[in-house]
Amino acid sequence: MAGSKNKVNLLGHVGIDPEIRTVSNGNRVASFSLATSDSWRDSTSGERVERTEWHRVVVWNQGLVKIVEKFLAKGSKLDLEGKLRTRKWVDNAGNERYTTEIHLENYAGELTLLDAPSTSRQSRREDDRELVGAGNRPPVDDLSGDDIPF
Repeated sequence: MAGSKNKVNLLGHVGIDPEIRTVSNGNRVASFSLATSDSWRDSTSGERVERTEWHRVVVWNQGLVKIVEKFLAKGSKLDLEGKLRTRKWVDNAGNERYTTEIHLENYAGELTLLDAPSTSRQSRREDDRELVGAGNRPPVDDLSGDDIPF
């Protein structure tokens, strides 16, 4: 195997209004759940069967956090690309717990709004709707040698 890739693409609906919080370094983080569904016809009964999967999404990309805060609400339809991350913690009872999330990290990840922006979160303009992704990077001319991430 020449290498590996950690890439997740999901198309679904936001399950709850996003939560925006500030972490210790001053950066803001957005998190929300995303529902995706599969459907098929049962071969025996002929009835349509649907299965919904719930995914936890965590947005670290500061440009995307602003878009999430401004436009996303419960029910919003979106397409996103991120990476799988599994984290471990110890709960109040001393048990080790794990969760797997989709992370849209700084300088990575994409988020495309597929329906009209919600007006329930703030007053918004229709022409603010946009595709935002890894293009949140400053233009090359604005990068000094200290800003290059490698």
